[in-house]
Amino acid sequence: MRNLLCFLLLSLFCIESNCQKAIKLPDDVEANIKKRIAYEQSPSIVVGIIDKEGARYFNFGNVKMNGGAANEHSIYEIGSISKVFTAILLAQQVLEGKVKLDDPAQKYLPKEVKVPQRAGKEITLGHLSDHTSGLPRMPSNFTPANPGNPFADYTVAQLYSFLNGYELPRDIGSAYEYSNLAQGLLGHILALNAGISYEDLMIKTIASPLQMKETKISLDDKMKKNLAYGYSNGIAVENWDIPTLAGAGAIRSSTYDMLKFLAANLGLIKSPLQPAMNMTHQARHDKAGSMRVGLAWHIAKGKNGDVIWHNGGTGGYRTFAGFVKETSTGVVVLTNSSAGADDIGFHLLNPDSPLTEPKASIVPAMRKEIETKGADAGIALYQELKKSNGDYDFSENVLNTLGYSYLDKNLSAALALLKLNTEQFPKSFNVYDSYGEALVKNNQKDLAIENYKKSLQLNPGNTGGIKALENLGVKFQPADADVPESILETYVGTYALSPAFTIEVTRSGQQLFTQATNQGKFEIFAKSNTEFYLKVVAASITFNTNGQQVESMTLHQNGQDIPGKKIK
Repeated sequence: MRNLLCFLLLSLFCIESNCQKAIKLPDDVEANIKKRIAYEQSPSIVVGIIDKEGARYFNFGNVKMNGGAANEHSIYEIGSISKVFTAILLAQQVLEGKVKLDDPAQKYLPKEVKVPQRAGKEITLGHLSDHTSGLPRMPSNFTPANPGNPFADYTVAQLYSFLNGYELPRDIGSAYEYSNLAQGLLGHILALNAGISYEDLMIKTIASPLQMKETKISLDDKMKKNLAYGYSNGIAVENWDIPTLAGAGAIRSSTYDMLKFLAANLGLIKSPLQPAMNMTHQARHDKAGSMRVGLAWHIAKGKNGDVIWHNGGTGGYRTFAGFVKETSTGVVVLTNSSAGADDIGFHLLNPDSPLTEPKASIVPAMRKEIETKGADAGIALYQELKKSNGDYDFSENVLNTLGYSYLDKNLSAALALLKLNTEQFPKSFNVYDSYGEALVKNNQKDLAIENYKKSLQLNPGNTGGIKALENLGVKFQPADADVPESILETYVGTYALSPAFTIEVTRSGQQLFTQATNQGKFEIFAKSNTEFYLKVVAASITFNTNGQQVESMTLHQNGQDIPGKKIK
């Protein structure tokens, strides 16, 4: 009866493409997307917009290189947008009286599992959903056998082992830290409580009532046929399987289904899920810099009202879903590429949010040169184009990805490309780490050690480099600089790296934290009185003074040095 009622209510609202009102994308958005496709940033970008007039689909590119055209039924990995599905599952169980937001997570786990506590306080289900649990982004025992499908072999036993041994670094609820681990644990708990798998719970609670037949974790035959293949810098990559932490990012879906999902969140269609969805939209804290956070959803101020949103990313996909209640408008952007497209979604919901100007990847041209004439010819092309053509993306990440793609099939090319990366971006710790890995593979132990040491000189927090040196018989003990709190306090403030992108620096005792626009809050560690590094990403920061006061910072990332003026 419940599903029949939902179907009748859904039929009152125009979802089918033949109901669409003939409305086109804004000219700047369409031109920007077409340029991204032409530049081979992504094989496809599909956009869905829903409002009181109905659903509209705008499809660009192909489901794979030289494949068929993408459409609203093409299937993409939606990655971390899965977290808002998990939040709705939580809210629904709350409304059904099966759990409470303030229930300790410990209550729903086996007795042999001990969820970490601090100061006599326990992590609740609400903390897991709003990123204030104190749990890290990823567990420290996450060591994938296959980096191309990294979550596939992470087990429930490993999850429980990590929880049993982890010590929280801060008070529960005191700070925002984006955590895949926490969200995956929440999904696991909700599935245990329901007595079925996470996928079955999601389908039963959300996908089935909303008639979302293209939204699952396991690909059925029709979804396999419509799958958009994932790519990273023009290179085909594996799909991700996420069995244990499914609630953090395992769902696959289509634009067609995701607009149904947003329509239900906006109340454009009536469904039994509306009370649960409304609960997830309510802000629980404002600890995420310029944003508030509900149950999984992030909430940013926009020109036309609050933008309630979440994005996602797996190995070969980047996705965005968001809506503005004041305008009754929802937007979905799905891509089968590691090149992000959040800016498109934000711009469509908030005209004041700028579009990113795309650049062509150098990878296709270099790959063609390497495979026809050799690695030296590919490198020569890179150097020639870098001198003469600024339309290409010559970033560190591009060379790194291209180099890694040759590790198992053309080691000499991989070595040449990764060495080139160290020459082009000598201030990046990651390039030396990557080159070191290739050198180990080529049995050049001494040179590998030298490069890993260079990597750790630039970023002592590179735990992968420390482990690699240990495997080579070398012990490395990082030692951070002891910077007085009086100096650290001078760095506290907000730095504008662009009109739409700021980094906020805060302090707690002798620890500095940074939080970029629409991102999580992360610790930074001192190399010297003015140089700091991050452990969670390949980035570092230099604070610049005029001798008396701090004027700006410089963010060093992906081979770029990006200045940001201190504005408060």
